[in-house]
Amino acid sequence: MGTMFEGYGTTEPASPAYDEMFDGESLRSPYLRLRDSLGAMTTPELISRVEALQASYLDQGVTFDIGGEERAFPLDILPRVIEMDTWSTIERGVQQRVKALEMFLADVYDAGTVFDDGVIPRRVITTSSHFHRAAATIRPANGVRVHVSGIDLIRDNAGEFRVLEDNVRVPSGVSYVMTNRRAIAAALPETIAQHRIRPVAGYPQRLLAALRAAAPAGVTDPTVVVLTPGVYNGAYFEHALLARTMGVELVEGRDLVCRRGEVMMRTTKGLAPVHVIYRRIDDEFLDPVHFRPDSVLGCPGMIDAARAGNVTLANAVGNGVADDKLVYTYLPDIIRYYLAEEPVLRNVDTWRCGDADAREEVLDRLDELVLKPVDGSGGKGIVIGPRASTDELDVLRGKVLEDPRSWIAQPVVQLSTVPTFVDGELGPRHVDLRPFAVNDGMRTWVLPGGLTRVALAKGELIVNSSRGGGSKDTWVLAGHGDLHQQEQQQQQSSAIDLVEATSPEEDA
Repeated sequence: MGTMFEGYGTTEPASPAYDEMFDGESLRSPYLRLRDSLGAMTTPELISRVEALQASYLDQGVTFDIGGEERAFPLDILPRVIEMDTWSTIERGVQQRVKALEMFLADVYDAGTVFDDGVIPRRVITTSSHFHRAAATIRPANGVRVHVSGIDLIRDNAGEFRVLEDNVRVPSGVSYVMTNRRAIAAALPETIAQHRIRPVAGYPQRLLAALRAAAPAGVTDPTVVVLTPGVYNGAYFEHALLARTMGVELVEGRDLVCRRGEVMMRTTKGLAPVHVIYRRIDDEFLDPVHFRPDSVLGCPGMIDAARAGNVTLANAVGNGVADDKLVYTYLPDIIRYYLAEEPVLRNVDTWRCGDADAREEVLDRLDELVLKPVDGSGGKGIVIGPRASTDELDVLRGKVLEDPRSWIAQPVVQLSTVPTFVDGELGPRHVDLRPFAVNDGMRTWVLPGGLTRVALAKGELIVNSSRGGGSKDTWVLAGHGDLHQQEQQQQQSSAIDLVEATSPEEDA
């Protein structure tokens, strides 16, 4: 491994991407200790640990679906390391963004002053596929609509973290953050012991506290449940993990029934009231009375119960307007409007194809830009101009002209690279980062680390698992005095609890 670090990146073609380990001449400080720790390890030994990692993930059901085939979610054995000073900026930026999004959503579904003051056109919201008028009359018990968020970040050519998109509907992936840490701690115990890393195992307790704080008024001991579409959903592993680690029931729509404006759960002792639903189902499938009448994933009457203040839905219905990539382009102005602050984390430069002047420039530069559908997710529908054929660009041009509101354009950003062990070799691969934040109404807590997704193929810029991407454990190094002995002990005990909660024996 020592020789691999010495020759890192020398066999790769020159790239304008910012490499988080190597500055062109020497290793950056966050990776010095990692190199020293892994330097004595042989390549065969590392490969054997990689194979053990993948076998462990298959045994535990940490998988994703590709074309009906369940595969172990690829976890790279080398962690991504972030210094505390850098993380502090990310943390402040995420907290600022969540605060502004909360105020924006409350305004959108109420007074609408943000429209009256000309910050964002009303039609941008009303034409969004995620805008639901039914949400306008639902008032969250503690004013929180974004209980959980996942803000996707990338690091540009200059090393600056920028926001790529917001996820405040039903953001997923936090289960990988927890299981990745546990797996890497088992695979590289000697290495993880030599670093002072901020813990991630306390996330379920933070989430549960936020959900309990969101209970309807007057409920002192709320019943919280996790609502899942079922075992065939790609994120079911995460739903089950969170329910187990929070110590709450995992339910499907068929387990719930609405009676006299309240949501009840079927139990062996009869019906029991439910006060908070952490739902992992999209809005359209929650309630066949108000949304899709053919849905069997939710429960008829759930929206009316929420409107009556008898149950809290987390995250709130209608949050999807904030995930719309067209709304994303207005977020810097929205932050300035509500908070009178400059954004801590800047957006990636973006053109709105709905604007005539911007559309003209975009159509002239289709072969240079990245085009994204505003309501897309998981990398679906994205066209990278420099890699597209002439026919693909012609089709794209027609789509933009037919429905310009549905498209944005961005420059090709060379996502930062980090050392990744693929096919027995160490080389740079492109990554993004999804920090998760939990809002309990008093403060927004940001999980230290988040989900790093990595494109395992050389030169690939799309990191989604559906395109062959994997993940990494993300280490946030604690500064002097930031990680007390008590926190270290908490990490160890929480890790033990997590191992027990997710053991293959229990799953079986």
